[in-house]
Amino acid sequence: MPDLNPQIIAALLPATCRRVFVAYSGGLDSTVLLDLCAGLPSLTGKVVAVYVDHGLQAASAAWGEHCRRQAERLGVGFQLLQVDAQAGGGESPEAAAREARYRALRKLLAVDDVILLAQHREDQMETLLLQLFRGAGVSGLAGMPIVSVFGKGQMLRPLLDVGKVDIQRYAQVHGLQWVEDPSNQSSDFDRNYLRNDILPLLKQRWPALDKTVARSARHCGDAARMIEAWAEQALPTVFDPTDGSFNIADLSAFTAMQLNCLLRQWLGHIGLKPPSQAVLQTLVEQLVGGRGDTAAQVYIQGSFIRKYREKLYCIPVHRLQKDTQAKRWMQEQEQMPLSNGYVLSRSTASAGLSKNLWNSAKVTVEPRRGGEKLKLPGRTGHHCLKKLYQEAGVPPWERDIRPLIYLDGRLAAVAGLWVAEWAWLSAADGCYQLNWRAPESV
Repeated sequence: MPDLNPQIIAALLPATCRRVFVAYSGGLDSTVLLDLCAGLPSLTGKVVAVYVDHGLQAASAAWGEHCRRQAERLGVGFQLLQVDAQAGGGESPEAAAREARYRALRKLLAVDDVILLAQHREDQMETLLLQLFRGAGVSGLAGMPIVSVFGKGQMLRPLLDVGKVDIQRYAQVHGLQWVEDPSNQSSDFDRNYLRNDILPLLKQRWPALDKTVARSARHCGDAARMIEAWAEQALPTVFDPTDGSFNIADLSAFTAMQLNCLLRQWLGHIGLKPPSQAVLQTLVEQLVGGRGDTAAQVYIQGSFIRKYREKLYCIPVHRLQKDTQAKRWMQEQEQMPLSNGYVLSRSTASAGLSKNLWNSAKVTVEPRRGGEKLKLPGRTGHHCLKKLYQEAGVPPWERDIRPLIYLDGRLAAVAGLWVAEWAWLSAADGCYQLNWRAPESV
């Protein structure tokens, strides 16, 4: 391997790079990474060292000051972020700290920004082995990618093919100063146990272990990308972008293995993390292959997967909450936020609910209570909402949370669907169209 030099950074940076954030803990690896960035003339004025204070160590504030001083010495920007890294129920301290750190860092990046992380070849080896012990598939065994999308920008790991010994040599030659985190010596954490107790023994027998394991990670990465490319190409055959659903009406063209790939791709497409094999098996057994029971559901990452009319839907739990109280819609309000995150809005239209009726009435938004009827324009007789929902293919869980609009106590509209005949009008700019939309985030 050639001497470690700033060109290893320059080779990865996109031509449109605007700002370069460096995740800087003050430790050996990130200190070397920051020094390499500071040595690139093309990055003058663009580099910002970011120290994330997790608040888990008594010395964390002092480490932050060390990082600030080092950034000033190198002539680069500095930013300190404080995060709450307390682990929740069933979450490991390591995972909680990582998630908190990534959430904070993700918010920093705008389009054409990058963030650099200092993970090296031994870190990649540890990641692959930990994934192996957890029973991961090829995506997990691919380890960490050198380049990945991160927020609005990119995450780069320029040292991922660099050995720890090369990083140590660079730091010694350049007289760098760094801090040592005493928790790294504790083998209570899985990664530290592997690093401190297991890998030294393995390397006595296989000295080039970090190189060969990293090579395996690259092979798994190639395989994972091929699988993902196939799943991305096949997903449109089962994915409905209008409602985000997964169509299970005809899966005869896919094997069981391919179906699992498509389900993973679908869940990732709508913003969830890759599910475990156990979750996938439950989805297939209870929903894909199960009877048409609309009450069946599978909980995953704060959402429920439900089935209706040969489609799977992913609904965040908070979206299933029903507003139980009537609300006054004031005349000056263009939109009304609801407690479950949905938003009601009105817009001028040439057909819809009469503006004159709206402007002269007391407008209220009320929940469905059961037994409501509507007479629709152009149809004879009054129809129960239950039958109208069934005709329109509205999923059962949506029927209870979709709000109803009343004018002076009389049902005038179902938000986003129908207007009663008595309130309906066709006149240029003389009507309101009522929209009901979900929050954008899953």
